[in-house]
Amino acid sequence: MTATKLALKLSDYVITEAGFGADLGAEKFFDIKCRVGELNPSAVVMVVSNRAYKRHGAVNIQKHVETIKEFGMPLIIAINKGEEDPKEDILEIQETCQKLGVDCVVSEIWEKGGAGGKELADKVVKLCKNKARLKFIYDLKDPIEEKIEKIATKVYGADGVDYTEEAKADIESLNSWGLQNLPICVAKTQYSLTDNPKVYGRPKGFRIKVRELKASSGAGFIVAYTGAILTMPGLPKHPAAENMDITEDGKIIGLF
Repeated sequence: MTATKLALKLSDYVITEAGFGADLGAEKFFDIKCRVGELNPSAVVMVVSNRAYKRHGAVNIQKHVETIKEFGMPLIIAINKGEEDPKEDILEIQETCQKLGVDCVVSEIWEKGGAGGKELADKVVKLCKNKARLKFIYDLKDPIEEKIEKIATKVYGADGVDYTEEAKADIESLNSWGLQNLPICVAKTQYSLTDNPKVYGRPKGFRIKVRELKASSGAGFIVAYTGAILTMPGLPKHPAAENMDITEDGKIIGLF
C-alpha cells in the first residue's frame, strides 16, 4: 500500500500487478487493497498468453472479462506474445477478443523490450481518461458466509459454498472475536475457476469447499482456505535457477 501511494505521488501513471487472474489477483486487489487504501483504479490490463488460451479456451477469457466488468472497470487485453508463438494462434486470440467486444493489443515486450509495449501503453493512457468508479463485490458488514458466497458465485461462477465442520467452528470463533467485518482473502488454486486445479475452462455446476478460516489480524483480513491449496509461494516444478551457471571465463548463462 505504501509503495502504491508513493508511486501515485511521484508519477502520472502507476501500473501494479494484481496477481493471478480476475478470480484471484483482481478480486483481492479490488475488494481488499483498494478498499483499505481508498484507491479507485482507472483501468485494467488483462494479460492473456497463448499457453493459457490453449489450456482454458475462449470461454475462460469471457468469464474474466465479465468479472472485471462486475467491478465496474474498463479493460483492455494484452496478448503476451512469446518469440515462438505461431502467428495463427495470436490471430485466433485477437478474433476471440473481437467477438467479446474487448479491445486487445499484441504485447511484444518479452522479445522487444519497451518498444514492444508502446501501442499497449498508448491505448492504456487513453483508457484511463474514462471516469470509472470501482464497485465492490460485497459489503464489509455482510456476514462472513455471505461475503464468501458472493465471491464464489459472482467471481468464480460457482453454484454455492460448502463448509467443513472445522470451517463452521472457525466462523463462530471469528464472530465471537468481533472480526466478522474484515474482508475475505480466499486461498484458491490459480489453475482453475474452481478449487480443483485440474478443472479447466469455464466449468458449470460446481461448488467451492471451504475447509478452514484463519484471521490475519495484522494484515486486516480473514483467510478462507479452499480445496487442497498450499500457502507456499507458487514456484514452478523446475525453478529457473536450475538452468543458471557461470562459465570458467566468468560468463553468466541460463538467465533467459
